[in-house]
Formats: sequence, structure tokens, C-alpha cells
Amino acid sequence: MSSSVRRLIAFDCDSTLSAIEGIDELARMRGPEVLRACERMTLEAMEGRIPLESIFSERLNIIRPSRGEMEEIGRRYIETVEPCAEEVVVELKGRGWDLAILSGGFQQAIEPLAAKLGISRVTAVPLLFDEAGVFAGYDIQAPTARSGGKPEVLARWRKELGLETLVMVGDGSSDLETQGTVDLFVGFGRYVCRDKVRDEAECFVCSLGAVPKLLKRFEVQE
Repeated sequence: MSSSVRRLIAFDCDSTLSAIEGIDELARMRGPEVLRACERMTLEAMEGRIPLESIFSERLNIIRPSRGEMEEIGRRYIETVEPCAEEVVVELKGRGWDLAILSGGFQQAIEPLAAKLGISRVTAVPLLFDEAGVFAGYDIQAPTARSGGKPEVLARWRKELGLETLVMVGDGSSDLETQGTVDLFVGFGRYVCRDKVRDEAECFVCSLGAVPKLLKRFEVQE
């Protein structure tokens, strides 16, 4: 591959690189009523029925997770990593791809999974805690905390990194929003098959192991 060619593939985290939804796991710690309420809000946002920003603060203010609980979610992400993820990361790196995680989940919980997979570029939503580890809010400027944020991040990466090829893989409507920004959007349905994503995505897979084959069209042999 020519040194001037740069290709990057970005993965969503929740229900893509990992089987779980981090926000729902946090809600589960608060009991069944909180879990049901948060699951409903998450589902409506991921299926595109309501804007993500309309529920982002609401869910966090109900749960108010501690720093220690975020660390626990980080461990659960690793325990429930998609079975093909590690193999796919190694293969794509060997084929000259840069990799990233682009998520509306929480930065502190996702970073341990990223480290395990060997992915250094992570853009998610940082949570704020006081000195005692008590929840103190989140970075309201984080683009992935609102609708349209992921396309903005990807467009910025393309410009800043000089990318020739940009690919996004994810399960939700916020991922589907990137379809007009990236060269290929791959819908993912191993854990949750969302009708809108399945029907509108250019490609749709149920295993990350199917992704490398889809990328061969962008690889020029020299």
C-alpha cells in the first residue's frame, strides 16, 4: 500500500464490539424499574424514534453512576467482547487499516476494552466525577452525546488525518447517520437487529468476522 493512502475503520462499542449496552448495565444496578425506563429510552433513541440528546442527560441523572461503577462496566465490556473482534483488529491492522472506536457510550468504561483490542483512537462521552468518585455530570460538548455527532467526528477525522477511505460499523441509528459521510457504512445485528439499520444500511452483517471481506474493495495492491 502506498504510504500516502490512509484508511480508517471506526466501530461503535455497545451492542457491536461488546454484547452489552453500558447504560443499561448501569441502570440494572439501580433495580428493575430504572432498568425498564432506561431500556425503553435507549431503544427509542437507537431506533431513531427520538433524538439521542433528549434522553442522554435524563438517563444519567436517574442513574448517577459512580467512578467505581464505571470501572465495573469497563470490565463487563471486556467479558462480553464480540467473539471475532480481536482477530478482526489484528487482521485489519496487518492490511494497513487504522482503527477507532466512535461511541455515544462513556469514555472511561470503553477505554479498557480499546486497550485490550489495541485500538488507541477512542471518541466517546467523558463522565465527570468529584474527588470522592461521585457523579458530577458529563462533558456536554462531547459530539457523540447528540444526534449528528458521529458524522461530524468522522468528517473531522477525514480532514485532519488526510483519509482516503473511511468506514463505520455499528448497530444503531446514530451509526446509520454516518452513511452519507463515510465511504461504507456496515450495519451490525449480532446482538440487536434494528429494522431501520438493517433495511437502510449499504451492508449488514451479524458477525464482525464478515467485515474484512467487505473492505477488500478499498485495498489497492501494488
